[in-house]
This record gives sequence, C-alpha cells and structure tokens, in this order.
Amino acid sequence: MTSLKTLAIGAALTVFSLPAWAETDITFWHSFGGGNGKALEQIISDFEKKRPDIKVTAQEIGDYNDIVTKLQAAIPAKRYPDVVLLEITRYGLFAEKGILENLTPYLDKDPLKEQLYNFALDVGKYKGSNYVIPFNSSTPVTYYNKALLRAAGLPDTVPLKNFNDLLGAAKTVQEKLGAQGKFGITPMGQFARWGIVMSNDSDLIDPVSNDVIVDSPKTVAAYEWMADLVRKYKVASVDGITDEDAAKAQFTAGNVAINLDSTGVFGGFKKALGDDLGVAPFPCEAVCRVPIGGAGIGIVSMIDAEKKKAAYDFISYMASPEANAIWFAATGYLPINKKTLDVKVAADAANKDEGITVSIKQIDYARGRPRPPVVTWMRKMEYGVWESVALGQKQVPDALKELAAQTRAQTTN
Repeated sequence: MTSLKTLAIGAALTVFSLPAWAETDITFWHSFGGGNGKALEQIISDFEKKRPDIKVTAQEIGDYNDIVTKLQAAIPAKRYPDVVLLEITRYGLFAEKGILENLTPYLDKDPLKEQLYNFALDVGKYKGSNYVIPFNSSTPVTYYNKALLRAAGLPDTVPLKNFNDLLGAAKTVQEKLGAQGKFGITPMGQFARWGIVMSNDSDLIDPVSNDVIVDSPKTVAAYEWMADLVRKYKVASVDGITDEDAAKAQFTAGNVAINLDSTGVFGGFKKALGDDLGVAPFPCEAVCRVPIGGAGIGIVSMIDAEKKKAAYDFISYMASPEANAIWFAATGYLPINKKTLDVKVAADAANKDEGITVSIKQIDYARGRPRPPVVTWMRKMEYGVWESVALGQKQVPDALKELAAQTRAQTTN
C-alpha cells in the first residue's frame, strides 16, 4: 500500500518539475499574408515540433509601416508583442529608444553567427550592436513579361542593363501596345526608387555620416528620370503612383512589360505569369549598386528574462538553414545563411528556375541602407514627395530640397 509520505514526495516532485515542462507563449508580429504567410506558417510549425515547450502566436499586423505605427502605440499601452518583424531601415528608431533588446550577447554565443552571410549580420546592426536577426532579406531586380516584349517585336533577351535600356524597351512597348491598354513600365515603388538613386551613385542619407543628401544633384537626377517615365514619356501609368500594390497587380495581370521590384515577390509573380516571367539584374547606371531590403526580427526589451530566452531561440531558428531554405524556395527572398542552398528544397528551387537566383548574383554590390531614427519619418514623407513630382505638381529640385530641409530639422529636434 502506498504511504501518505510517498504520495507527498511524488506530489512535491511533480510540482517541482512543472516549470521544465511549462509552455512559453511567444507573440510574434509580422507582415506576411498569402503565399508568404503559408510559408511562414510552415516554418513556425516546424519550430514548434522541435521545441514543444515554446508556442508561437503569430499575428499578421499589416505592412511594414503599419507595424511601426502600431508598435509605437503599443509601447505606452503595454500591449506590445514579445517578438516583432521590423523593416531593415526602421528598427533603429526602436533600438535608439531601448525598446529592442541588444542581441549581440545572444548572437556571440550562437553558432548561427558564423553561418550568416556578412551582409545579413551587417544589416542587423545599429551603432555596432545587433538588434534584429535578418529574416526576409531582398534586393530589387528587374522583372519583365516576355510575352509583352514579344508582342511589341522585342526579343525575350532584350538588354535591360541601364536606364536607357529600360526607357527604350518601355517606349517600344508603349508605341506598339499602348492602344490595347498596355504600359511599358510600372511607376517605381519606394524600394526601387532607392535603388535607382543608388545606381546613380547617390543616396537619400549618407550611409557613413548619416548626412541628409536627398537634395544632392545625383539624387535629383535619379528622381527626374523616374518622374519622367510618367509625366514626360508616359510609359508608366499614373494609377500606380499612389498605390504600389495596384502597380504590382497591373504587372501580374499582364498589362505592364517591366517592373522593378523586390526579390521577395518572385514567388507571387512566378505564380501569376509562369514561364512568361523574366528576371534580370537591377540596372547599373553610374555604378552597380543595389539596396538591401526586407526585415529582421527583434525582441521587445520589456519582456521577462524567461521569455527573452525562448524568443531568441525562436528568431535564431528563423535564420537557420532549414527555415531559410523553405522561405527562399517559397518566396525568392535572399538566402541569408551560408548553408541554405545545401538544403534540398532550396537547391531544387535554385536549379528549377534561374530567375530566383538573380538576386544572389547581385550580393557583391548590394549595400545596407542608413538606419538612424529619422529614416522612419523621412520614408513616410517621401511617398507624398514622390506623388507630387511624378504627377507634375512640383518640380523635382524644389520638392527634394524641401524634403531635405524638413529631414535635417527633424534630426536637430
């Protein structure tokens, strides 16, 4: 017969062991829906199978801008997540205020540090410390619709190496197919605009000094060229100026021949256009240089120590070869782990369609962008500036001079 003493000891041991088996719930804010969202669900499911002691509650919050806005509101209300995806130029705003945990002590003890490509480590750094672990890294590339090019009398392999090449092909498509409601090129989205500026050997903010240079002559010239696609040459529709999603939709619907966009939309574009989708490197103008985009995952510093440990284990897994291989194969975002392409699903994707590997070939001249806190404000304001110049409401030099002055004022406030 079991004694009361034995039962008491067993109960005590059970209570003592509960923390080792208790589930830690991690709330993760992200911005992925559709096919990308399904790939994310698979990665999270795989992680939870490996770590049944950690439950990840993933919440799609909106786009990158929405996450910034909602996180700013959530902090004082104390309704913040444990882990958050932040666009790679905008996390500095939260790192500066101490809202993001410094991940360098975690990363220094993690074998992941040696596995990540240098660009992936670098874009996660703010003032010398890592505050995010990259997840979805990208560069802009040149997408084109082979069927539309052929219909306009152009070969599938028409050169799209520089600004003149792009304009020439867009003009031909517009001349031949414009009456059918087709356009030569989509208006540049903000990521592509930044790329065009960098290709013209300039920037919006100097990446070393953080000086505002959005009104520099080379930046002005780049914006002039982009705006002229709409207002002068009329090879790009005004409809896509104020709505980047609408511009993408026009391309995937087969109504636009050329679209400069992130590698991260490769999966969706391929599904829409199939074998008619072509992918070329981003155009080189004064230099060959492309911005690194995408986002990284950080930990909110106000959560307790136990959650921080679980949260880091989660974001470390998100950059592992296994997770990154699934993500690369499903979306086209860059491999960030040196071992990613050794995983079968990633190797199969790379061998199946060389278009998915174009971004990898650009890595040697891909550059991280400046990320001081003012970038978040500046990028928000830039949308309106772009609309005003592309629609011909303001002259480019005047509009960029005004944006530069306002941005410099923000840095001194």
